Amino acid sequence: MLGTASQAPTRYRNHNGYFLRWDDAGILFDPGEGTQRQMILAGVRSSSVTRICVTHFHGDHCLGLPGVVQRMSLDGVSHPVDLCYPAGGQVFVERLLGASIFAMRVPLRLMPVTGDGGTVDEGPPHRLSATRLDHGPDTLGWRIEEPPGRSMLPDRLEALGVRGPDVGALIEHGTISVDGRSEPVTLEEVSVERPGQVMAFVMDTGSCPAALELARGADLLVCEATFANADAELATRYRHLTAGQAGRLAAEAGARRLVITHFSQRYPDAEVLLAEASAEFADVACAGDLLTIPVPPRAVPGQRPDSGARQPGSSSWPAGVRPK
Repeated sequence: MLGTASQAPTRYRNHNGYFLRWDDAGILFDPGEGTQRQMILAGVRSSSVTRICVTHFHGDHCLGLPGVVQRMSLDGVSHPVDLCYPAGGQVFVERLLGASIFAMRVPLRLMPVTGDGGTVDEGPPHRLSATRLDHGPDTLGWRIEEPPGRSMLPDRLEALGVRGPDVGALIEHGTISVDGRSEPVTLEEVSVERPGQVMAFVMDTGSCPAALELARGADLLVCEATFANADAELATRYRHLTAGQAGRLAAEAGARRLVITHFSQRYPDAEVLLAEASAEFADVACAGDLLTIPVPPRAVPGQRPDSGARQPGSSSWPAGVRPK
């Protein structure tokens, strides 16, 4: 969590900025003003960024883009970095990248998303998709999906005599012949399907079906909770979510862990927002600047993943890890 404020930063909350570490990928969402410095404080190197996803071009979600790109150029980042954003903001991308004098050395690939979104990158290693949300300017939510795989069952492998290098050959080819067995062993006999993990990023939107689809079955849902329930009228007027709505979204979508963020400066203590989201959903983290929040461990194959909708107020966080 590089920054967790909304329109105006505070003494304790920087403008938006979120960095997702996913295997070898590093995805930076909505780099607001001051993100470059926050990355330094968080120990996130510019070379760790492989993709930047911008939801929309209100300043608190994009004014840090020039500094981040210039820092990557200064540091000599040589791998391609995709910049994904709503196509309606093309003019702002050009202005931001040309905001000052510098030598563009990072291979930045512009990937504007047109229409209502869809698949932006099929992968590997993961599928990135976008969906249009309900905000004033052209705004996208983001969803990252790991492809499904299979988990091997050691007992079944041993029982059927598949050992050593043969396990890799079975995974690669789907079948393998084993001495003493007339029929080849198939991958389905010795493994179970392992669903891929999902992360959803829902920022700056009123309540809408698109937000629900983005969040559907997400292991980790990062969602705005700009207002408290008592200020629901303001949330509707400015097309934002209350903390209670963020909790209900996570519950209805069957998400596993909810991170609420993007807090209005009118709430110096976000505990009220945490309480309201937790009344609707079990596993809620209240984002704070420089806080690291883990994606839930992969669900056990063959078992239904736990959903945070079970018992509001309970938690699946390991002891001593749950943010306050």
